[in-house]
Amino acid sequence: MAIDTKSVATRRQVHYNRLEDIIADAECMVDCNARTVGNWSRGQIFRHLATAMNQSIDGMDLTPPWFLRLGARLLKKRLLTKPLSPGFRLPRKTKLLPEPVSDQQGLQELREAVARLRADSTRKPSPLLGDLSLEEWDQLHCRHAELHMSFIVPDE
Repeated sequence: MAIDTKSVATRRQVHYNRLEDIIADAECMVDCNARTVGNWSRGQIFRHLATAMNQSIDGMDLTPPWFLRLGARLLKKRLLTKPLSPGFRLPRKTKLLPEPVSDQQGLQELREAVARLRADSTRKPSPLLGDLSLEEWDQLHCRHAELHMSFIVPDE
């Protein structure tokens, strides 16, 4: 049975300033064998983040409804600087829904995606926000990672 991610109270507070911070935190969460409190494993979370990062270079096969695009563009500054809210459900046909994967494989994919973002300055428009600068894409990836990585919680 799927967990309603909007109501998970045990998420961690996470903030990233740089893409490399995401890698460091992911490695720490694997090293301490942290548990997940959402619907995906650590490996799936890492793979999802890597896929989104790669698709910011390659383009996304996703066209949200016009009202979502309009709303997102009006809230662009907030989406790039404030935490994202949990509970958004991706359409099943999107390639952002991660298949099961080991922690190590997902982590490797995440490392490779960050390295690729650093090596390649090509960026496609965001399906929601349109054209973004490299810095804005990095901010969006950090906010996106904060949301998903908050569901990985080390044991006390």
